[in-house]
Amino acid sequence: MIEIRQLSTLEELDGALRLQQEVWGFADLEALPLRWFVVTSRIGGQVLGAYDGGCMVAFCAAIPGIKPGGKPYWHSHMLAVLPGYRNRGLGAQMKFRQRDDALARGIDLIEWTFDPLELKNAHFNMERLGAIARRYVENQYGITASPLHGGLPTDRLIAEWRLVGRSFRAAAGLPPGATAERISFPADIARIRAGDPPRAREIQRVNGEKFRDAFARGLAVTHFERTAAEGIYVLEPLP
Repeated sequence: MIEIRQLSTLEELDGALRLQQEVWGFADLEALPLRWFVVTSRIGGQVLGAYDGGCMVAFCAAIPGIKPGGKPYWHSHMLAVLPGYRNRGLGAQMKFRQRDDALARGIDLIEWTFDPLELKNAHFNMERLGAIARRYVENQYGITASPLHGGLPTDRLIAEWRLVGRSFRAAAGLPPGATAERISFPADIARIRAGDPPRAREIQRVNGEKFRDAFARGLAVTHFERTAAEGIYVLEPLP
């Protein structure tokens, strides 16, 4: 059985630090230090750990933020799962526990960034959680040493997850006769990024321009579709 609990002691938080390094392989200067986890856990943020017996196999961390106008929210900065525990629903368990803890503290909005090239993650965010995206940030974290980033700029979409009331997706819709816009990536973009970084960068650049143009026109990513050949972001207008 996997146990998910809030982390608070230095020993527990150090476990999250070490798991971060194991999953992402950051250079030492790029990794979040122990004091970041400590402060996050003390100032109204959240650090959750998932344990299989006495071994931490996943963690997620969120920091408090304030929107213009004073609305509080959480920015979910990291979710890491060891390779042997992926594709078993653990990521979803962590996010739903994060949601429950946020609601218990009066937080009804969680945001996070994600790589548009990570198609499985996009499907999880849009279809499993029901988040939307309407902001695109170029090279959010700079080019890192992590092999997961493949030496590409860290371009990111920002997911918005409304926890209560009418969802962002429910608010979206098309005028009569209109069709949704689509932005597609090759289904094997992970292989392309590993084996042909210049081609992956060109796909990233072209689709980044498409996202920014669509968002400037009031569209938002509301769904994600998968075929054998493509991963497809579906965009609709938000009121």
